[in-house]
Amino acid sequence: MQKAAQKWRIRLKIRNFQSGDLGYAQSLRTLKEHGVNNGKMNVDEILTHVDHTLLLQTATWDEIKEICDDAIRYKTASVCIPPCYVKQAGEYVQGKMKVCTVIGFPNGNMTTKVKEFETRDAVANGASEIDMVINIGWLKDKRYDAVEEEIRILKEACQGKILKVIIETCLLTEEEKIRMCGIVTKAGADYIKTSTGFSGGGATFDDVSLFAEHVGNGVKIKAAGGIASLEDAERFLALGADRLGTSRIVKMIRNG
Repeated sequence: MQKAAQKWRIRLKIRNFQSGDLGYAQSLRTLKEHGVNNGKMNVDEILTHVDHTLLLQTATWDEIKEICDDAIRYKTASVCIPPCYVKQAGEYVQGKMKVCTVIGFPNGNMTTKVKEFETRDAVANGASEIDMVINIGWLKDKRYDAVEEEIRILKEACQGKILKVIIETCLLTEEEKIRMCGIVTKAGADYIKTSTGFSGGGATFDDVSLFAEHVGNGVKIKAAGGIASLEDAERFLALGADRLGTSRIVKMIRNG
């Protein structure tokens, strides 16, 4: 299953998914050709791509423990939680689950030194993955070198851990999204990510398709915000996403 799904992710960079050039039915036939569960991913495979997420301001330790338990039970890719809970969560899961946290969240307009400190602190506390928010104002001001340099600095601060770069697609033009695909690639980050989920819009199929067309080799895609069903999850993965930031998928499966 893993090898088949890997082939599928490499080959299915679907450019015109919604335009009809390569429709959903055809993409499923392509999956079938690669032996992925008769053309569809099964639930277990989808869950391996999920960053099970709780980032609400009101999140309590009991709630964090609950999503950690669910992530371990359902074998998700990680739990994505606020920085203040990283150390506790790492001790709680005892290596059974990767702990992801967020930096410069959700606005992204802290100084680079603050973001760097946050990143180093999170890694020291046991974070395996870092999701940072870019300085969107710098992007709007066309300070592309500053945006790229900040990503480079945070990648170094990750000390070999995974870095995902949140660009907040709902606030950007198509030109800015394409520009960020190039910047994230040049800066050496591991993922480009659509959204925080805190700015009025989340992942869209069009944005993930756009990313798949424009990111460079070695850069993966994370879709986050508003992923509400297994059908949505499968479609995002078919379009080229490798990770899904969501809390709803696990809750839906847990609650039947």
